[in-house]
Amino acid sequence: MKTDTAHEHWNTEWAEIQTGSKWLTPEPEVSDWAGGLVSGARILDLGAGVGRHALSLASAGFDVTALDAAPDGIATIRRAAQEGGVALTAVEGAMTDLPFEDDAFDHVLSWNVIYHGDETVLRTTIAEIARVLKPGGTFLGTMLSARRIPVEQAKAPGREISRNTWVFEGEGDKVHPHYFCNAADLIDLFDGFELLQLEDREHEKPGSWHWHLVMERL
Repeated sequence: MKTDTAHEHWNTEWAEIQTGSKWLTPEPEVSDWAGGLVSGARILDLGAGVGRHALSLASAGFDVTALDAAPDGIATIRRAAQEGGVALTAVEGAMTDLPFEDDAFDHVLSWNVIYHGDETVLRTTIAEIARVLKPGGTFLGTMLSARRIPVEQAKAPGREISRNTWVFEGEGDKVHPHYFCNAADLIDLFDGFELLQLEDREHEKPGSWHWHLVMERL
């Protein structure tokens, strides 16, 4: 069963993105993280969506590559970059098979992305992140917390299709497989990385628990 299918939902979202959407506004945490990086560093925005972070980072002087599996998202990024005079590279591709050389990036960002799939998809993606990231480079990302599962179950019927991987009935991207984990599982997944920061916190909606993590590639 193919489980990394959520980009099908998001491609529809990106095709209909409206001015003022929250998906067009960079997260302050990403901007704060970037503020501590060397100017001109090469950054991969993995699962870039419509480019809210990629465009902001490129405008700040970083060498940015935006990758997403949703073609309408990549088209939107290219159009916005051209219209805004922003230099970046936008690539359509899968997170499980990154089309880049080993040690290609100084840093990797992946905000609300890599948990879209089962554990095999997640481990393959993390291995790809490690491959394209230079030793000593950092990864900033988010993961779904297992604390969130009862919240999702209260909203819609769900079932665990494999270890830590859930699908929920109804509308939205939760009809596609999502991986939820606790801290021990997360640290195990990132074998080969040094944990620098880890926090489980809610996003804008009550119960929307996400792990926020910064890892350093060993």
